[in-house]
Amino acid sequence: MKYAAITTSALTTLTATLLLASAAASADQRIATFDLGSLDTLDALGLSDQVVGAPKSSLPGYLKQYAEETYADIGGLRSPDMDAIRQSDPSLILYTGRQGEWEDELGEIAPLLNTSLQGDNYLTTFDDNVRELASQTGAEAEAEDALEILHNEIETQREALSNAPRTLVVTHNGGNLMLNQHPVVHDVLGIAALEMPDSVTSETRGTRTFTPLSPEAISDIDPEVVLVVDRSAAIGDEAADADAIAQMLLEAGAEKTRVVMLTPALWYLSGGGLQSLALQIDEVSAALSSSNN
Repeated sequence: MKYAAITTSALTTLTATLLLASAAASADQRIATFDLGSLDTLDALGLSDQVVGAPKSSLPGYLKQYAEETYADIGGLRSPDMDAIRQSDPSLILYTGRQGEWEDELGEIAPLLNTSLQGDNYLTTFDDNVRELASQTGAEAEAEDALEILHNEIETQREALSNAPRTLVVTHNGGNLMLNQHPVVHDVLGIAALEMPDSVTSETRGTRTFTPLSPEAISDIDPEVVLVVDRSAAIGDEAADADAIAQMLLEAGAEKTRVVMLTPALWYLSGGGLQSLALQIDEVSAALSSSNN
């Protein structure tokens, strides 16, 4: 699915509202951002003139305008280009845990703002991030308008999905599937997380925990819809084949399970922005509503 083909009432309304109001922003920051969700929000708030650099190799389609020469290429999400960042002369650097090991070095260039979405309440943290970005850039009024539109759409979709089919979210990585308790699906939209059978166990690698899911385990879980976040495709590796996944599940006994591929970069790279959250809501709503027809 290409971003140009994605439409959503929330995003359309949000964009129209902010285009009328964006001239009111008055702060004069020079922002280099590794956080694509924050870049998404800055773009939605009409603040592209305060952006000086972004990780161009990781930009999703709907943010490709930041690949233009106007903006510095500040390196990869896990390989910052310190020289390029210095040359862009930022007054503020936005980063997440992906750049955590370079925090000290980045902090020597400019003040830092960690925009990782942390905490138990995804929407509260999301709202806090939007408001913090707005306060840094003089766009407080625009941010409040955008959040009101977005929250109204969330409530509408939560009600529409109150009888959603049994839904499982998985991440595809290198041919393997893992459980993904995605907060947009379960927390924001209120889709019930499915109970895991005793055969499903988690693995700890360093500080992270993963829950591999075999086709047989997914059959035991018995979802009506499997939403796939394709990490491999998002980072430029071999993409998952939806038909192959569906066939594996069928052979394992999941005869009534439908597989839906979510837009890879949207879900793995640029989540947490005003535009991306609206787009994610739209994708989930379309996938689950069609299952009820």
